[in-house]
Amino acid sequence: MTLLPTDHYHVLGINSNASAAEIKSAYRALVKKHHPDTGGDEEFILALNAAWEVLSDPEQRLAYDKNQSQGSLFINEAQKRGARNARASAAAKATQVQVAAEENALERWLKEVYIPADRLIGQVLNPFPSQIKNLSADPYDDLLMGTFCRYIEQSQRKIKKVDQLFRSIATPNSAKGFGLSLYQCFSQVEDALNELERFTIGYVDNYLHDGREMLREAKQKRIRLHEERSRLKGP
Repeated sequence: MTLLPTDHYHVLGINSNASAAEIKSAYRALVKKHHPDTGGDEEFILALNAAWEVLSDPEQRLAYDKNQSQGSLFINEAQKRGARNARASAAAKATQVQVAAEENALERWLKEVYIPADRLIGQVLNPFPSQIKNLSADPYDDLLMGTFCRYIEQSQRKIKKVDQLFRSIATPNSAKGFGLSLYQCFSQVEDALNELERFTIGYVDNYLHDGREMLREAKQKRIRLHEERSRLKGP
């Protein structure tokens, strides 16, 4: 077994003084690039997740930096869990020889991850046209802008829940490509909401335009997911 890297900054390809935004951007780009469904290495994904868990948390990052400066090897609970998950995954693959087991895994994933995640994504995408129409009446009206800001805040919480759902259960082998498409869809919704939030702060039209286009593309991705879902077995 290849040893997982222990230098989290090296794993993410960033400097130790990187900002929280740079850490998030590097993590997201590497996950997309090295996802196993696109030929990436599963062990490297484990290292990425371990690095993200530590560096995205200010307290864990501070402790990690302190130990690094003293030349100590920093082994945290995320790495331990990653190692245990890797061993469990290898054991599961070795014993997963029956088609029925895979079908049960797919049924569970669809029920507990995809269906509730798709519902939440819809609760973000479907109200957007009316929300933006109402705001367009007068973007500088405090009441209208307040309503739009609440929509963005509520939507961001829903997409965070989608991300938690997606990470709660491993995507079955028979739905790896479908799972990657789901990840790309809600990630684009998250990016769009961030752009719209920037618009509400500075009224820069480019942010509004980019956010609207991202949501439009995310809606098309969701439609394609529905079409692909009909070809999968399960509930």
